[in-house]
Amino acid sequence: MTGVPASAAGGSGTKPVRGGKLGTAAVNQASLWNIANILTMVRLLLVPGFVMLLLHNGGYDPAWRSFAWAAFAVAMITDLFDGHLARTYNLVTDFGKIADPIADKAIMGAALICLSYLGDLPWWVTGVILFREIGITLMRFWVIRHAVIPASRGGKMKTLAQGTAVGMYVLALTGPLATLRFWVMGVAVVLTVVTGLDYVRQAVVLRRKGLAAERAAAAGLASGASASAGASDSAEAER
Repeated sequence: MTGVPASAAGGSGTKPVRGGKLGTAAVNQASLWNIANILTMVRLLLVPGFVMLLLHNGGYDPAWRSFAWAAFAVAMITDLFDGHLARTYNLVTDFGKIADPIADKAIMGAALICLSYLGDLPWWVTGVILFREIGITLMRFWVIRHAVIPASRGGKMKTLAQGTAVGMYVLALTGPLATLRFWVMGVAVVLTVVTGLDYVRQAVVLRRKGLAAERAAAAGLASGASASAGASDSAEAER
């Protein structure tokens, strides 16, 4: 969530080597109160405000739904920038690693649940998307000890489709635009399912490789220990 001094974010002021990889110390020196984390916190704070705007006056007032759309759009924009800023300016923190995905799921989940509650979106659509998002997040933690599942191009397309479709449903659209949002949501659901299955496949493969590597390392250590013990016994016998 590589380039400028860490002091710009409240870090130690140590300037990273241009084009080089960041060490653990450089990552850990980023201040909690940096622009990337602030954007993440803004997104979290927007969730209750968005819900109140969307449900205000029964949830069917076009003006208030426009305000809700503006809040949702701001949340989606901050989602695009906070991770990029964190990686570019050495602002990665443990808080950001945890809060960023929570903020993403919170705003999207709130929008889907509210839209289904208002009867604008079928509950099964909300269920499919939330099941996928929460499941993949848990799966990432399941394999994180072995490897990190990278964001795929399909996953980014899914995020764009979901954000566009939900944003169109938040607005009080009628006529051809209302029909268009139905098809956009259909594309989003298809991408949600397809990319979710691909992430499951990646997670299983990465976990198997990680476990195989751990077993090989353990076998190597055991073999080394046996060889060392054998050499020690030979040395004792010669004495």
